[in-house]
Amino acid sequence: MLSRLCILCTVLLAGCAGLSQDRVATAPPARLFQDQLFAPPSAPVSTDQLFAVTPAMDAYLKEQVLHQQHGKDKRQALFDALYRRDKLQLEYDSAITRNAQQTFEARRGNCLSLVIMTAALAHKLGLEVQYQSISIDDAWSRSGDLYFSSGHVNLVLGEPKVDISRGYNSQKYLTVDFIPIPELARQLAQPLEERTVVAMYMNNRAAELLVQNKLDDAYWWARGAVGQDPRFLNAYNTLGVIYQHHGDLAAAEQVLRHAWNQAPDNTVFLYNLAQALSELGRPQEAQALRARLAQLEPYPPFYFFNQGQQAMRAGDFARARALFQRELDRSPDYHEFHFWLAVASFKLGDLARADSHMKQAMENSTTRGDHDLYAAKLDRLKAYEAQSSRQ
Repeated sequence: MLSRLCILCTVLLAGCAGLSQDRVATAPPARLFQDQLFAPPSAPVSTDQLFAVTPAMDAYLKEQVLHQQHGKDKRQALFDALYRRDKLQLEYDSAITRNAQQTFEARRGNCLSLVIMTAALAHKLGLEVQYQSISIDDAWSRSGDLYFSSGHVNLVLGEPKVDISRGYNSQKYLTVDFIPIPELARQLAQPLEERTVVAMYMNNRAAELLVQNKLDDAYWWARGAVGQDPRFLNAYNTLGVIYQHHGDLAAAEQVLRHAWNQAPDNTVFLYNLAQALSELGRPQEAQALRARLAQLEPYPPFYFFNQGQQAMRAGDFARARALFQRELDRSPDYHEFHFWLAVASFKLGDLARADSHMKQAMENSTTRGDHDLYAAKLDRLKAYEAQSSRQ
Protein backbone atom coordinates (compact mmCIF):
# COMPACT_ATOMS: atom_id res chain seq x y z
CA MET A 1 0.00 0.00 0.00
CA LEU A 2 1.37 3.38 -0.98
CA SER A 3 0.31 6.09 1.43
CA ARG A 4 0.84 9.79 1.03
CA LEU A 5 1.62 11.12 4.46
CA CYS A 6 2.34 14.73 5.34
CA ILE A 7 5.06 15.05 7.94
CA LEU A 8 4.66 18.47 9.47
CA CYS A 9 7.78 20.32 10.30
CA THR A 10 8.85 23.90 10.70
CA VAL A 11 11.57 24.73 8.25
CA LEU A 12 14.73 26.45 9.38
CA LEU A 13 16.91 24.80 6.77
CA ALA A 14 16.12 23.50 3.32
CA GLY A 15 14.63 20.11 2.68
CA CYS A 16 12.20 19.92 5.56
CA ALA A 17 8.61 19.07 5.86
CA GLY A 18 5.85 21.59 5.84
CA LEU A 19 2.54 22.87 6.98
CA SER A 20 -0.92 22.53 5.51
CA GLN A 21 -2.88 25.77 5.46
CA ASP A 22 -6.15 23.84 5.70
CA ARG A 23 -7.83 24.54 9.02
CA VAL A 24 -10.94 23.53 10.93
CA ALA A 25 -12.44 25.50 13.77
CA THR A 26 -13.98 22.81 15.99
CA ALA A 27 -12.61 20.15 18.31
CA PRO A 28 -12.20 16.67 16.80
CA PRO A 29 -15.16 14.30 17.20
CA ALA A 30 -14.46 11.60 19.78
CA ARG A 31 -15.46 8.92 17.24
CA LEU A 32 -12.21 9.56 15.35
CA PHE A 33 -10.16 8.02 18.13
CA GLN A 34 -10.00 4.25 18.59
CA ASP A 35 -7.79 3.90 21.66
CA GLN A 36 -8.90 0.32 22.31
CA LEU A 37 -7.21 -0.85 19.11
CA PHE A 38 -3.72 0.11 20.29
CA ALA A 39 -1.42 -0.89 23.12
CA PRO A 40 -0.38 1.82 25.59
CA PRO A 41 2.64 3.87 24.49
CA SER A 42 6.03 2.44 25.37
CA ALA A 43 7.11 5.84 26.74
CA PRO A 44 5.14 8.89 27.88
CA VAL A 45 3.72 11.04 25.10
CA SER A 46 4.63 14.48 26.41
CA THR A 47 5.92 17.82 25.17
CA ASP A 48 6.51 19.33 28.62
CA GLN A 49 10.27 19.54 27.99
CA LEU A 50 10.05 20.51 24.33
CA PHE A 51 11.40 24.04 24.83
CA ALA A 52 13.33 23.39 28.05
CA VAL A 53 16.73 25.13 28.39
CA THR A 54 19.35 23.13 30.28
CA PRO A 55 22.19 24.60 32.38
CA ALA A 56 24.60 23.80 29.53
CA MET A 57 22.42 25.71 27.07
CA ASP A 58 22.15 28.62 29.49
CA ALA A 59 25.92 28.70 29.90
CA TYR A 60 26.37 28.73 26.14
CA LEU A 61 24.01 31.70 25.85
CA LYS A 62 25.97 33.64 28.45
CA GLU A 63 29.33 32.86 26.86
CA GLN A 64 28.47 33.15 23.17
CA VAL A 65 25.63 35.69 23.17
CA LEU A 66 25.59 37.93 26.22
CA HIS A 67 29.40 38.15 26.53
CA GLN A 68 30.08 38.24 22.80
CA GLN A 69 27.61 40.79 21.50
CA HIS A 70 30.24 43.38 20.54
CA GLY A 71 27.59 45.95 19.72
CA LYS A 72 25.19 43.51 18.08
CA ASP A 73 21.67 43.18 19.41
CA LYS A 74 20.56 39.91 20.98
CA ARG A 75 18.79 38.68 17.88
CA GLN A 76 21.87 38.87 15.66
CA ALA A 77 24.13 37.61 18.43
CA LEU A 78 21.92 34.57 18.93
CA PHE A 79 21.78 33.86 15.23
CA ASP A 80 25.56 34.07 14.94
CA ALA A 81 26.11 31.90 18.01
CA LEU A 82 23.95 29.14 16.58
CA TYR A 83 24.56 29.19 12.86
CA ARG A 84 28.01 30.58 12.16
CA ARG A 85 30.23 27.71 11.07
CA ASP A 86 32.86 28.46 13.73
CA LYS A 87 30.34 28.43 16.57
CA LEU A 88 27.92 25.64 17.53
CA GLN A 89 28.59 23.82 14.24
CA LEU A 90 25.11 22.38 13.85
CA GLU A 91 24.61 19.55 11.40
CA TYR A 92 21.38 19.10 9.50
CA ASP A 93 19.96 15.59 9.92
CA SER A 94 16.37 14.71 9.00
CA ALA A 95 16.45 11.24 10.58
CA ILE A 96 14.69 12.16 13.82
CA THR A 97 12.87 15.08 15.43
CA ARG A 98 14.49 16.18 18.68
CA ASN A 99 13.47 18.60 21.40
CA ALA A 100 15.58 21.67 22.18
CA GLN A 101 17.88 19.92 24.66
CA GLN A 102 18.49 16.88 22.46
CA THR A 103 19.25 19.08 19.45
CA PHE A 104 21.74 21.16 21.40
CA GLU A 105 23.50 18.12 22.86
CA ALA A 106 23.67 16.26 19.55
CA ARG A 107 24.63 19.41 17.59
CA ARG A 108 22.34 18.13 14.87
CA GLY A 109 18.68 17.98 14.02
CA ASN A 110 16.05 18.24 11.33
CA CYS A 111 14.28 21.47 10.50
CA LEU A 112 11.74 21.25 13.31
CA SER A 113 14.39 20.38 15.87
CA LEU A 114 16.49 23.37 14.86
CA VAL A 115 13.66 25.86 15.01
CA ILE A 116 12.49 24.53 18.39
CA MET A 117 15.99 24.90 19.80
CA THR A 118 16.30 28.41 18.37
CA ALA A 119 12.94 29.40 19.83
CA ALA A 120 13.82 27.95 23.23
CA LEU A 121 17.06 29.95 23.42
CA ALA A 122 15.32 33.07 22.13
CA HIS A 123 12.69 32.76 24.86
CA LYS A 124 15.48 32.45 27.44
CA LEU A 125 16.93 35.74 26.18
CA GLY A 126 13.54 37.44 26.49
CA LEU A 127 13.07 37.74 22.73
CA GLU A 128 9.70 37.56 21.05
CA VAL A 129 9.33 34.59 18.70
CA GLN A 130 6.92 34.42 15.79
CA TYR A 131 6.59 31.33 13.62
CA GLN A 132 5.47 31.85 10.03
CA SER A 133 4.10 29.61 7.32
CA ILE A 134 5.48 30.44 3.87
CA SER A 135 3.47 29.57 0.76
CA ILE A 136 5.87 27.89 -1.65
CA ASP A 137 5.57 24.78 -3.79
CA ASP A 138 5.80 21.59 -1.76
CA ALA A 139 8.61 19.12 -2.30
CA TRP A 140 8.21 15.37 -1.88
CA SER A 141 10.35 12.61 -0.45
CA ARG A 142 9.74 9.00 0.49
CA SER A 143 10.67 6.25 2.91
CA GLY A 144 9.60 2.82 1.71
CA ASP A 145 5.91 3.01 0.86
CA LEU A 146 5.38 6.32 2.66
CA TYR A 147 5.52 9.59 0.74
CA PHE A 148 6.11 12.89 2.52
CA SER A 149 5.12 16.41 1.53
CA SER A 150 7.49 19.26 2.37
CA GLY A 151 6.58 22.91 2.73
CA HIS A 152 8.24 25.82 4.49
CA VAL A 153 8.03 27.67 7.78
CA ASN A 154 10.46 30.23 9.16
CA LEU A 155 11.09 32.02 12.41
CA VAL A 156 11.05 35.72 13.28
CA LEU A 157 12.93 37.04 16.29
CA GLY A 158 11.71 40.29 17.83
CA GLU A 159 12.77 42.64 20.58
CA PRO A 160 12.86 41.69 24.25
CA LYS A 161 9.33 41.54 25.58
CA VAL A 162 9.80 44.64 27.70
CA ASP A 163 10.21 46.68 24.49
CA ILE A 164 7.08 45.48 22.70
CA SER A 165 5.03 48.39 24.05
CA ARG A 166 6.98 50.74 21.78
CA GLY A 167 5.08 49.36 18.79
CA TYR A 168 5.99 47.33 15.75
CA ASN A 169 9.08 48.28 13.79
CA SER A 170 10.23 46.01 10.97
CA GLN A 171 13.84 47.07 11.65
CA LYS A 172 13.60 45.51 15.09
CA TYR A 173 12.77 42.03 13.85
CA LEU A 174 15.10 39.40 12.37
CA THR A 175 13.79 36.63 10.10
CA VAL A 176 15.66 33.35 10.51
CA ASP A 177 15.52 31.68 7.12
CA PHE A 178 18.12 29.65 5.26
CA ILE A 179 16.61 29.17 1.83
CA PRO A 180 15.83 31.90 -0.69
CA ILE A 181 12.19 32.91 -0.46
CA PRO A 182 10.41 34.89 -3.22
CA GLU A 183 9.51 38.34 -2.02
CA LEU A 184 5.80 37.79 -2.67
CA ALA A 185 5.83 34.62 -0.59
CA ARG A 186 7.60 36.48 2.20
CA GLN A 187 4.98 39.22 2.11
CA LEU A 188 2.18 36.65 2.28
CA ALA A 189 3.66 34.80 5.27
CA GLN A 190 1.02 33.60 7.71
CA PRO A 191 1.70 33.62 11.47
CA LEU A 192 1.56 30.35 13.36
CA GLU A 193 0.73 29.85 17.00
CA GLU A 194 3.19 27.95 19.14
CA ARG A 195 0.59 25.28 19.86
CA THR A 196 0.57 24.51 16.13
CA VAL A 197 4.34 24.11 16.19
CA VAL A 198 3.96 21.72 19.13
CA ALA A 199 1.35 19.77 17.17
CA MET A 200 3.75 19.61 14.25
CA TYR A 201 6.43 18.17 16.52
CA MET A 202 4.04 15.49 17.77
CA ASN A 203 2.99 14.71 14.23
CA ASN A 204 6.62 14.37 13.19
CA ARG A 205 7.22 11.90 15.99
CA ALA A 206 4.15 9.93 14.90
CA ALA A 207 5.38 9.78 11.31
CA GLU A 208 8.88 8.72 12.33
CA LEU A 209 7.49 5.94 14.49
CA LEU A 210 5.24 4.86 11.63
CA VAL A 211 8.27 4.54 9.36
CA GLN A 212 9.76 2.23 12.02
CA ASN A 213 6.47 0.26 12.05
CA LYS A 214 5.92 1.14 15.71
CA LEU A 215 2.23 1.63 15.11
CA ASP A 216 1.07 1.70 18.73
CA ASP A 217 3.42 4.51 19.69
CA ALA A 218 2.74 6.29 16.39
CA TYR A 219 -0.99 6.29 17.14
CA TRP A 220 -0.61 8.01 20.50
CA TRP A 221 1.66 10.72 19.11
CA ALA A 222 -0.72 11.40 16.21
CA ARG A 223 -3.66 11.44 18.60
CA GLY A 224 -1.76 13.91 20.75
CA ALA A 225 -1.06 16.12 17.73
CA VAL A 226 -4.76 16.32 16.92
CA GLY A 227 -5.56 17.18 20.52
CA GLN A 228 -2.80 19.80 20.70
CA ASP A 229 -4.23 21.76 17.76
CA PRO A 230 -7.51 20.35 16.37
CA ARG A 231 -7.32 22.91 13.54
CA PHE A 232 -4.25 21.24 12.10
CA LEU A 233 -5.61 18.96 9.38
CA ASN A 234 -2.44 17.13 8.47
CA ALA A 235 -2.44 15.51 11.89
CA TYR A 236 -5.74 13.84 10.98
CA ASN A 237 -4.14 12.60 7.79
CA THR A 238 -1.27 11.05 9.73
CA LEU A 239 -3.74 9.41 12.08
CA GLY A 240 -5.64 8.01 9.11
CA VAL A 241 -2.48 6.56 7.55
CA ILE A 242 -1.63 4.90 10.87
CA TYR A 243 -5.07 3.29 10.92
CA GLN A 244 -4.50 2.09 7.35
CA HIS A 245 -1.19 0.46 8.21
CA HIS A 246 -2.73 -1.05 11.34
CA GLY A 247 -5.45 -2.66 9.23
CA ASP A 248 -8.27 -0.54 10.69
CA LEU A 249 -9.72 0.59 7.39
CA ALA A 250 -13.10 1.76 8.67
CA ALA A 251 -11.39 3.98 11.23
CA ALA A 252 -9.03 5.21 8.53
CA GLU A 253 -11.91 6.16 6.27
CA GLN A 254 -13.64 8.04 9.06
CA VAL A 255 -10.69 10.22 10.03
CA LEU A 256 -9.51 10.79 6.44
CA ARG A 257 -13.02 11.75 5.39
CA HIS A 258 -13.14 14.22 8.27
CA ALA A 259 -9.98 15.91 6.97
CA TRP A 260 -11.13 15.75 3.34
CA ASN A 261 -14.50 17.33 4.19
CA GLN A 262 -12.62 20.38 5.49
CA ALA A 263 -10.33 20.54 2.45
CA PRO A 264 -11.96 18.76 -0.50
CA ASP A 265 -9.23 19.71 -2.98
CA ASN A 266 -6.33 18.57 -0.83
CA THR A 267 -4.65 15.94 -3.01
CA VAL A 268 -3.03 14.12 -0.07
CA PHE A 269 -6.36 13.61 1.66
CA LEU A 270 -8.00 12.61 -1.64
CA TYR A 271 -5.34 10.00 -2.36
CA ASN A 272 -5.39 8.38 1.09
CA LEU A 273 -9.17 8.38 1.34
CA ALA A 274 -9.48 6.81 -2.11
CA GLN A 275 -6.96 4.16 -1.05
CA ALA A 276 -8.95 3.37 2.09
CA LEU A 277 -12.24 3.12 0.16
CA SER A 278 -10.64 0.82 -2.41
CA GLU A 279 -9.37 -1.50 0.30
CA LEU A 280 -12.81 -1.46 1.92
CA GLY A 281 -14.25 -2.89 -1.31
CA ARG A 282 -15.94 0.30 -2.49
CA PRO A 283 -14.27 0.83 -5.89
CA GLN A 284 -16.88 3.21 -7.34
CA GLU A 285 -16.47 5.69 -4.50
CA ALA A 286 -12.71 5.36 -4.72
CA GLN A 287 -12.76 5.93 -8.48
CA ALA A 288 -14.81 9.10 -8.11
CA LEU A 289 -12.16 10.52 -5.80
CA ARG A 290 -9.36 9.39 -8.10
CA ALA A 291 -11.03 11.09 -11.03
CA ARG A 292 -11.05 14.33 -9.09
CA LEU A 293 -7.47 13.73 -8.05
CA ALA A 294 -6.44 13.27 -11.68
CA GLN A 295 -7.97 16.65 -12.51
CA LEU A 296 -6.12 18.37 -9.69
CA GLU A 297 -2.84 16.50 -10.13
CA PRO A 298 -2.41 14.67 -13.47
CA TYR A 299 1.25 13.87 -12.70
CA PRO A 300 1.45 13.14 -8.96
CA PRO A 301 4.69 13.11 -6.98
CA PHE A 302 7.11 10.33 -8.03
CA TYR A 303 5.03 9.65 -11.17
CA PHE A 304 8.01 9.78 -13.52
CA PHE A 305 10.31 8.23 -10.94
CA ASN A 306 8.15 5.14 -10.59
CA GLN A 307 7.97 4.81 -14.37
CA GLY A 308 11.75 5.11 -14.42
CA GLN A 309 12.02 2.29 -11.91
CA GLN A 310 9.92 0.10 -14.18
CA ALA A 311 12.16 0.97 -17.12
CA MET A 312 15.23 0.04 -15.06
CA ARG A 313 13.75 -3.38 -14.25
CA ALA A 314 13.04 -3.86 -17.97
CA GLY A 315 16.63 -2.97 -18.84
CA ASP A 316 15.65 0.18 -20.76
CA PHE A 317 18.25 2.42 -19.15
CA ALA A 318 17.96 5.26 -21.66
CA ARG A 319 14.24 5.63 -21.01
CA ALA A 320 14.82 5.29 -17.28
CA ARG A 321 17.37 8.09 -17.32
CA ALA A 322 15.02 10.36 -19.23
CA LEU A 323 12.22 9.70 -16.75
CA PHE A 324 14.45 10.24 -13.72
CA GLN A 325 15.53 13.53 -15.27
CA ARG A 326 11.90 14.64 -15.63
CA GLU A 327 11.35 13.93 -11.95
CA LEU A 328 14.56 15.72 -11.03
CA ASP A 329 13.40 18.76 -13.00
CA ARG A 330 10.48 19.00 -10.58
CA SER A 331 12.60 18.42 -7.43
CA PRO A 332 16.18 19.36 -8.31
CA ASP A 333 17.53 18.87 -4.79
CA TYR A 334 16.13 15.43 -3.99
CA HIS A 335 18.99 13.02 -3.40
CA GLU A 336 17.28 9.82 -4.53
CA PHE A 337 16.59 11.19 -8.01
CA HIS A 338 20.26 12.06 -8.39
CA PHE A 339 21.21 8.58 -7.19
CA TRP A 340 19.07 6.78 -9.73
CA LEU A 341 20.22 9.10 -12.50
CA ALA A 342 23.75 8.06 -11.53
CA VAL A 343 22.81 4.38 -11.70
CA ALA A 344 21.09 4.73 -15.08
CA SER A 345 24.02 6.73 -16.45
CA PHE A 346 26.45 4.08 -15.22
CA LYS A 347 24.44 1.38 -16.96
CA LEU A 348 24.68 3.42 -20.15
CA GLY A 349 28.44 3.77 -19.79
CA ASP A 350 28.30 7.50 -19.10
CA LEU A 351 30.71 7.48 -16.19
CA ALA A 352 31.19 11.25 -16.00
CA ARG A 353 27.46 11.86 -15.63
CA ALA A 354 27.17 9.00 -13.17
CA ASP A 355 29.95 10.51 -11.08
CA SER A 356 28.32 13.96 -11.16
CA HIS A 357 24.90 12.76 -10.02
CA MET A 358 26.30 10.48 -7.32
CA LYS A 359 28.19 13.45 -5.93
CA GLN A 360 25.01 15.52 -5.97
CA ALA A 361 23.12 12.69 -4.26
CA MET A 362 25.70 12.77 -1.48
CA GLU A 363 25.65 16.56 -1.19
CA ASN A 364 21.83 16.70 -1.08
CA SER A 365 21.39 13.82 1.37
CA THR A 366 19.53 14.76 4.54
CA THR A 367 20.76 12.09 6.95
CA ARG A 368 24.26 11.04 7.96
CA GLY A 369 23.45 7.46 6.95
CA ASP A 370 22.46 8.45 3.41
CA HIS A 371 25.50 10.71 3.11
CA ASP A 372 27.85 7.90 4.09
CA LEU A 373 26.10 5.46 1.76
CA TYR A 374 26.41 7.76 -1.24
CA ALA A 375 29.99 8.62 -0.32
CA ALA A 376 30.90 4.93 -0.36
CA LYS A 377 29.18 4.43 -3.71
CA LEU A 378 30.95 7.49 -5.09
CA ASP A 379 34.30 6.07 -3.98
CA ARG A 380 33.55 2.77 -5.72
CA LEU A 381 32.48 4.61 -8.85
CA LYS A 382 35.70 6.62 -8.91
CA ALA A 383 37.73 3.43 -8.39
CA TYR A 384 35.91 1.83 -11.33
CA GLU A 385 36.58 4.91 -13.47
CA ALA A 386 40.27 4.81 -12.57
CA GLN A 387 40.49 1.12 -13.43
CA SER A 388 38.67 1.67 -16.73
CA SER A 389 41.01 4.50 -17.70
CA ARG A 390 44.04 2.24 -17.15
CA GLN A 391 42.70 -0.51 -19.39
